[in-house]
Amino acid sequence: MSEPVGPYSPTMRAGNLLVCSGQIGLRSSPDGPALVRGGFRVQACQALDNVAVLLAGQGLDWGHVVKTTVYLADVADFGAFNEIYLEALGSHRPARSLVAVAGLPMGALVEIEVWAYAETGSS
Repeated sequence: MSEPVGPYSPTMRAGNLLVCSGQIGLRSSPDGPALVRGGFRVQACQALDNVAVLLAGQGLDWGHVVKTTVYLADVADFGAFNEIYLEALGSHRPARSLVAVAGLPMGALVEIEVWAYAETGSS
């Protein structure tokens, strides 16, 4: 997980809702955040890992996620993303939107944002 690359918060709480800003396949490096190399699958896995880190930082996991929005630089990666997504989320099926976009920050191939629900009393 690396620091945001813009003027935004990685997460925001609104009552029992946690909103996680879109995550791309960034990893910390000595020179600052860097997009992982290796193509779509590597970036998608890193983006999902980054979301998991944000959730864990709030005492949550994928089971708390109620909505995901996925942005793909190339809709041809739809099938590959579904495979990776299934591995990450297991049997949990939050609502999801997936759209193809003209471009993503830092030339990323995928960006993932989530909304999660925490029961009252969760950290």
